[in-house]
Amino acid sequence: MRSGHLSPLTWQFELTWKLATIHLPQLTDEVCLWQPAPGSWTVRRGADGNWRPDWVVPEPEPAPMVTIGWLTWQMIWWWSGLLAAASQETPPAHDAVYWPGSAAAVWQRLEELAAEHRGWLSRLTVADLDQSLAYPWTDPRPLGYALAWANSELMKNVAEIGYVRHLFAAARP
Repeated sequence: MRSGHLSPLTWQFELTWKLATIHLPQLTDEVCLWQPAPGSWTVRRGADGNWRPDWVVPEPEPAPMVTIGWLTWQMIWWWSGLLAAASQETPPAHDAVYWPGSAAAVWQRLEELAAEHRGWLSRLTVADLDQSLAYPWTDPRPLGYALAWANSELMKNVAEIGYVRHLFAAARP
């Protein structure tokens, strides 16, 4: 990426995170697990006490509706993976990342990831944007592309959470 692209990427992240703070602190356990349609993908507590997401490869067409619990699990999974890859660590597999088990714990974990992401961004230089990173793709691409993808993924997830949250409110008398 050409010089000067770090500031817009950082600005976009901060803007998107502000939008996230409209919905995430308002979540409850009930809204996180509410299924907006029959057959929605969600998170389920296993016999070992860990909350795992519904997951099938390949993903069905059309993709199923998802719960906020599933969406927040997905955020934790991809964000943890990005930060691990950026630190030269192996990103966790989807089945190695668990949903925290409550809306309060989700908010806490996502705040931790946002703070870690913010700290990482603050240490980057414009030259770093051209470094090769093979996450989330198998073929390496410039780090700047991964940052742009992360901003897009965060924005998409926040919009989906907001929409499901509004559907939940509308479904209540």
